[in-house]
Amino acid sequence: MWMRGGTSKGGYFLKDDLPGDAAARDAFLLGVMGSPDARQIDGMGGADPLTSKVAVVNTSARDGVDVDYLFLQVFVDKAIVTDAQNCGNILAGIGPFAIERGLVQATHDETCVTIYMENTGQVAVATVQTPGGKVSYAGDARIDGVPGSHAPIPLEFRDTAGSSCGALLPSGNMVDVVNGVPVTLIDNGMPCVVMKAEDVGITGYEDRDSLDANATLKARIEAIRLAVGERMNLGDVTEKSVPKMMLVAPPKHGGAVTVRSFIPHRAHATIGVLGAVSVATACLIPGSPAAEVADIPEGNRKTLSVEHPTGEMSCVLELDATGAVKTAALLRTARKLMDGVVFA
Repeated sequence: MWMRGGTSKGGYFLKDDLPGDAAARDAFLLGVMGSPDARQIDGMGGADPLTSKVAVVNTSARDGVDVDYLFLQVFVDKAIVTDAQNCGNILAGIGPFAIERGLVQATHDETCVTIYMENTGQVAVATVQTPGGKVSYAGDARIDGVPGSHAPIPLEFRDTAGSSCGALLPSGNMVDVVNGVPVTLIDNGMPCVVMKAEDVGITGYEDRDSLDANATLKARIEAIRLAVGERMNLGDVTEKSVPKMMLVAPPKHGGAVTVRSFIPHRAHATIGVLGAVSVATACLIPGSPAAEVADIPEGNRKTLSVEHPTGEMSCVLELDATGAVKTAALLRTARKLMDGVVFA
């Protein structure tokens, strides 16, 4: 099934429908997407990392969990398929897909689907609109980066801190200085390197095309990315899609913070769901580059609007008594695009 999940798009597969051997599976998926090729002309990929994604889903044997979800990023211009990260946008389509495929039975007008994210060992709960026992994709919910309105799919994330790096702040520091640039190395669902845009020579308000054309900027932040792999417990990240690079600036449209995201070698048209959670969390770390530019609301329940090139994404962070983030929730939408047979 081909679906849009959040601001991404890709193929959703039942685990049993793919080769059991990982190498054979990856070879098949490269053929499906048409990689490696910048246009992905011989496959289903859309010549962009955001449209070259795969979800692998199966019924879970875990207590209190409905389905297991493995995310795979298929590189566009390289013969690489990686499970080194999660994807909160593709996650938005997992609940509807599980119900459509009969892995979860619809209950009343809304159905909660509990999802184990295999990439990071964390759990998310998606609430899917199911009037009359069938998934509905129609509704009034709007998210920036997607035209029109659709049925809302709230996603609640639990215990995401250190999901890939082993700790919220894998280096043990609130701020590290790398190649002369102060950064926060953080993982609250997505490994990210957060720095001030002005510290790497931009304003933080540039559009995506301008950022992608800035070879000097991209070389500078890539050097930082390669330098922090070991500090983030990610090893050599040369061929990995993490950590993501987050360049922050003061908000311009009433939000909490402005961000320009690299994923990691191309500028993101918006921002990834879990990347937004990690950036929002970084805004709450005293003395961090994000905290120095952010406008933070009061209270233990904070809604932080993360501004990006095509709009904003609001993160609702619930804090515990110590001020640490307990849960994070975001609103996403999804839509079924095609159900059929794909060839490699």
